[in-house]
Amino acid sequence: MEHAVLRAELVRALGPEGVLDDPVSLRSYECDGLTGFRVVPALVLLPTDTAQVAAAVTICARHTVPFVARGAGTCLSGGSLPVADGVVISLQKLRSVLEIDVENRRAVVQPGVTNLDVSKAVAGHGLYFAPDPSSQQVCTIGGNVAENSGGAHCLKYGFTVHHIHEIEVVLPDGSVTTLGAPSPHQPGYDLLGAFVGSEGTLGIVTRIVVKLLPRPTAVRTLVADFPSVEQAGDTVTGLIAAGIVPAAVEMMDALALEAVEAAVQAGYSLDTAAALLVELDGPPAEVEAQFAEIEQLCTDNGTTKLVIAPTPESRAAMWKGRKAAFAAVGRISPNYFVQDGVVPRTRLAEALGRISAMADEAGLRVANVFHAGDGNLHPLVLYSEAAGEHDRAEHLSTAIAELCVDLGGSLSGEHGIGTDKACSMPRQYNEVDLATMTLLRKAFDPDGICNPGKLLPTPRLCGDRPGPHRAHPLEAAGLIERI
Repeated sequence: MEHAVLRAELVRALGPEGVLDDPVSLRSYECDGLTGFRVVPALVLLPTDTAQVAAAVTICARHTVPFVARGAGTCLSGGSLPVADGVVISLQKLRSVLEIDVENRRAVVQPGVTNLDVSKAVAGHGLYFAPDPSSQQVCTIGGNVAENSGGAHCLKYGFTVHHIHEIEVVLPDGSVTTLGAPSPHQPGYDLLGAFVGSEGTLGIVTRIVVKLLPRPTAVRTLVADFPSVEQAGDTVTGLIAAGIVPAAVEMMDALALEAVEAAVQAGYSLDTAAALLVELDGPPAEVEAQFAEIEQLCTDNGTTKLVIAPTPESRAAMWKGRKAAFAAVGRISPNYFVQDGVVPRTRLAEALGRISAMADEAGLRVANVFHAGDGNLHPLVLYSEAAGEHDRAEHLSTAIAELCVDLGGSLSGEHGIGTDKACSMPRQYNEVDLATMTLLRKAFDPDGICNPGKLLPTPRLCGDRPGPHRAHPLEAAGLIERI
């Protein structure tokens, strides 16, 4: 359909301030946290409530126009990459905490509320929202639901899906429904579980009922240095084998530590091969006993330095360093790809060794910072777009994700598949698996207009990758023309 006709209908539904189509504004939405892929949408919509979201989706469905929901744009897998002839539906104006139910430990929020703001809103009641992605200051709850985000404390507390009671959803035909219920025990199909982590391919969430937890009574945190990644990995395996379930176990290698210290001066060592950040929380007596066990395990595995946070301020400094790691890598590299494959904990050292060898072969550097407790790796492939290293880095990044599958793990632990890893899905799933997922997707979205090109492989996606144009060798030789 003509752009002008679509725009006119959307302006009538959302008002002129709710529809953006000037080139400068559209450029602001051309990518998410995976900046290597960029597509300029035809329009960007700024609805202010569920009714406007539903109206926008209804218009798109009537004209079979593809649409992509977007929160804060922090997704690291290209999950909110626009479609060139489609629209972006931004949820940034739906950012209210609608209700706090202290007695039932629940809160009702809109999708544009940031992850950390949920915990801030209920802090006065001694409660908090447990999932805590490193980007929690800026990432939104709607995006967390789409990607089933985890974070440093998911080892003990689980992922977003474990902390959601109910969601209001605008389906791809524009109708509004509710999945889940205030009570966690509901008969019938678990459509809430299917929707959380569906990466925006089944609809748009417009209201979320989240579960809140009481703040733990005791928290202890330490950073332990190790002369090798293998020794740090053995420590992680040992503490899990001992029956200890820490709130968090994070690992950073020397390159990641270098970047973090240059950016935020968190107090990490620069003369160590690897560092573990370990945190326990719970009843004071239990925390003290298990903390002593962890200290002993670190010593037994050859720690060269062990620092225990003596105050809440020093603990916050330790976490500031870890949570700033991705952004800090910009201090040592102009560009980078982030992966988040998962491997069994017992194969951490092997995986990191293989990644190092692959990086050497590609002539690139890889910084590792990850959730060691559940084997969720976050290798950052460093490269320079200006030096023509993009394709080599992208190939290495994909190879690392597929290596995780080969080692008995998964393509993604929390960042999602998105655009980045859709073509690798056949590495993890067979044709029947993928066909079954496609059936579910088509049941929600028969016309394929809801965040197309994400999660599942398609011929268009795998044969013609989005992103900056790369000249075909025949084009570069002047034998063919691009028209």
